[in-house]
Amino acid sequence: MKHAKLASRFLREKENVHSHDSAVWFIRKKRDAAAFGVPDWEELRQLASGIKEHTLSRLDYYLLEFEQNASANGAIVHWASDAREHNDIILGILRRHHVRKLVKSKSMLTEECGLNDFLIRQGIEVIDTDLGERIVQLADEAPSHIVMPAIHKKKETIGRLFELELRTEPGNCDPDYLTGEARSHLRRHFIEGDAALTGVNFAVAENGALVVCTNEGNADMGAHLAPVHIASMGIEKVIPRQADLGFFLRLLARSATGQPITAISSHFRKPLPGRELHVVLVDNGRTGILKKAQYRNSLKCIRCGACLNTCPVYRRSGGHSYRYAIPGPIGSILAPHRNGQQYGDLPFASSLCGSCSDVCPVKIDIHEQLYALRQDIVSGSATPDPSNRMLKYALPIAQKPGLYRLAGTMARALLRYLPNAWLYSKANIWGKSHALPEPPEMSFSAWYRKHGAL
Repeated sequence: MKHAKLASRFLREKENVHSHDSAVWFIRKKRDAAAFGVPDWEELRQLASGIKEHTLSRLDYYLLEFEQNASANGAIVHWASDAREHNDIILGILRRHHVRKLVKSKSMLTEECGLNDFLIRQGIEVIDTDLGERIVQLADEAPSHIVMPAIHKKKETIGRLFELELRTEPGNCDPDYLTGEARSHLRRHFIEGDAALTGVNFAVAENGALVVCTNEGNADMGAHLAPVHIASMGIEKVIPRQADLGFFLRLLARSATGQPITAISSHFRKPLPGRELHVVLVDNGRTGILKKAQYRNSLKCIRCGACLNTCPVYRRSGGHSYRYAIPGPIGSILAPHRNGQQYGDLPFASSLCGSCSDVCPVKIDIHEQLYALRQDIVSGSATPDPSNRMLKYALPIAQKPGLYRLAGTMARALLRYLPNAWLYSKANIWGKSHALPEPPEMSFSAWYRKHGAL
């Protein structure tokens, strides 16, 4: 089902739409306050963007340097060309260690690869330990946001969910109470976990370190208690030097949640004695994007979610309407590169207002890439069917001046006198997502004939 139809479903729940819009916009305002509090904010953005651009231009070199140094530290490095290979590598590690329960912190890459469902089908219990991720996992849903997976849910809904799944007090939806119950629930799983999996925010080539940023400490809890730590990492996450890290840490939390820095920024370099650290480096279409000069900048993304928080379309359509692990503006670029047939509608789910590019901490030209993708999709005959039909009927009218004038006269009359129930019927594809314009009293040609040149 396409974005427009799923967005229509979301919009029917007006109260939820309002709360979602308000919650996400609140984070956007926090981001602005945090950014304006840093005098050299734009210089930081430019430096981070330049570091990413340089890294992408020599990605093979820095990945090999990272592998060499991580291996020297005692980590075991694996390479995965796609989602299937990533999942098979992780399954192999878990089976070698007879793992029955995996505790997992936030990783958008594993969502992209469908790891949870894959492992569950193999008989391995997977427990998401990020609070938002655990909420959507208990609700049997996908995350709807990169940073705040359950932002679409109100506290009353979460209270009812916990009452069913965690046997919490009936009717109690106090956030502090629910968080405390979730903490007790997850603590048991941390202790019972046979292995832990984390994502990777940044990987430092010069020393082989992995940097994982969290506000809850769940990644650290899992990685320090379990005998096996697996880190899943997209190949674009590497940066050259430890000194580069400071730029990104100053930008990430401010852009994501308006914090000066995440509560915990953990550096993993080597496993403890008797334990194992595995790093899975994943391509899964990234080198395909790297080859395309027009779209290469999208690989700079540090998954802060700022473009989602500012996007008027995302805020009013919800993350699930995108049908992809990464929703919003940046997801609307990445998803069509993975599967143009399935996600070819997403670049059109944008107002092209440019706000996403304005807030991006690494200066990705998001709205320009969305516009370019639209051109590619149209030229590839992948335009949504309704648009094709409208253009097919409009072309012969536009080619004949007499017909064009007649059509304009009729359109003005219809817009002026037809009731809204008819104007905004199912036949009006444009009117489903746009307000029709106020009709002018006469056409420009008629006005010019009446008034002549000024």
